[in-house]
Order: sequence, then structure tokens, then C-alpha cells
Amino acid sequence: MRLILAAALSCALFSPLPAHAKVRTKVVRYAGGGAKLVGYIAYDDSSKKRRPGVLVVHEWWGHNPYVRRRARMLAKLGYVALALDMYGGGKNTSHPKQAGAFAKQALADFGKARARFEAAMALLQKHPRVDKKRIAAIGYCFGGGVALNMARLGIALRAVVSFHGSLKSALVAQRGKVKARLLVLHGAADPFVPPAQVAAFKAEMKKAGASLRFVAYKGTRHAFTNPGADAIGKKHKLAAIRYDKKADVASWSEMKRFFKKVLR
Repeated sequence: MRLILAAALSCALFSPLPAHAKVRTKVVRYAGGGAKLVGYIAYDDSSKKRRPGVLVVHEWWGHNPYVRRRARMLAKLGYVALALDMYGGGKNTSHPKQAGAFAKQALADFGKARARFEAAMALLQKHPRVDKKRIAAIGYCFGGGVALNMARLGIALRAVVSFHGSLKSALVAQRGKVKARLLVLHGAADPFVPPAQVAAFKAEMKKAGASLRFVAYKGTRHAFTNPGADAIGKKHKLAAIRYDKKADVASWSEMKRFFKKVLR
């Protein structure tokens, strides 16, 4: 897992949805990077105004119910969210060995990985309620690493948020290339991302001139946002992963504040 690892919006857009509003969801099929992909779009129908779009990149477990739940949560905040597929076919697993194999295969050819991400981005930008110039990405674990790598590549994202994501990468951010503003939400007790990796990442982003906010949650392990982490950890004897409700709530609030500022 270590290695795989513009116009202002009205205040109403970010307020709780009115009683008549409904979150609409749809499974979408698209293609990119040599694979047929399965995505999941969520948005509220309370307004026909264009609003920011957010790509949601799954954990190394794949495109599962958890990533779809996060897409619906973003929709309730007033965004159009697309939970994308980096593996193909919407496949997912709850076994770490298989998850590792999926992630390794997905990143074996980074050109294909980029193509899959950009295919999802293009799909989101075509949505009738999305302002295509205001696109952000969030990712969890493997997905956090993917989102950060897309920022390293200079893809036209307004913002990137990583939740307990991979920080180490074969890619190195070049000076002036990172256009997205970055928010990294990290478990300070995550053994998959040790202090040396954190220090190297911060130094890389500083050298690249990237806008970075880094928040570490004391005593928090890997996968701290996923309520299912404890059961999986117990089943497969993965002491490194543990859900932390306090850090989960705090990190989501951090993301909301960040998006309100960056996606204006």
C-alpha cells in the first residue's frame, strides 16, 4: 500500500437543501485509458445554476458504496459530484491482497491512469449543471495519491483534497506546474505515510511553489474517514487502519471551508 498508495456562488448553494430538493444519482458508463469505466454522478435539483464539479477518487478497494456515499454528501453541499473508476468495470474488493493488485495494475502505466482520470473529468465538465472551469478532486488513500499526482501533472483542477492519501510518488512536481490549491488531511499515526514521507512531500511542494495546506490529526491512523475500516482491519489483521469519527468529521469540515474559499 505504501507504493500504491469563478463567479461567486450564492450563499444558498452551500446551505442545507430546501425541503423540496432531491439528490439525483445516476450510474454512468464511459471509457478511457483502455478500459470501460463505471461512474456515479450525484447532484441536487434545487437549482439549475451551474456549480462546481467534484471528482471523487476511490480508495484502493475500488469503486464501492463508500465512494458513492461521499459523492452524495458532496451533492447535499451543492456540488455536482462524480465518483469515478480507476480500475475498469467498477470493480472493487474488500481483500487487501486483491486491492493491492488492482491498484498496482492501475498505476503500472501512468499514461493510462491519467487518461482514465481525464475521461471522468471530461464527463463531469459536460454535465449541464457544472461550471467546467471550477473542477476539484478529492481522493481517499490510493485515490488521494491519484488526485495529488494529477495536480503534479498540472491538470486544470481548481483544488485537490487528499484524505489519508499516498504522498510518495515517482512523479516530482515541477516549479509552477501545480495549478490546483492543495489540502492534505493526514493521520499523524499513519504507518503507511511516515514522517519522513510527509517531510519530503512538503519540501517537494514548497520547491514547486504549490499552494498547500497540510493538516495532521494526532494519534490518527490510516483510513480514518471510513467507518468500515475497523471491520476490515480486524478481519485481515491490519492494525494500521482504523476509523476515527472525530478526525472524519473534522477533515470533512476542513474540506468544506476550503471549497467555499477556493471554488468561489
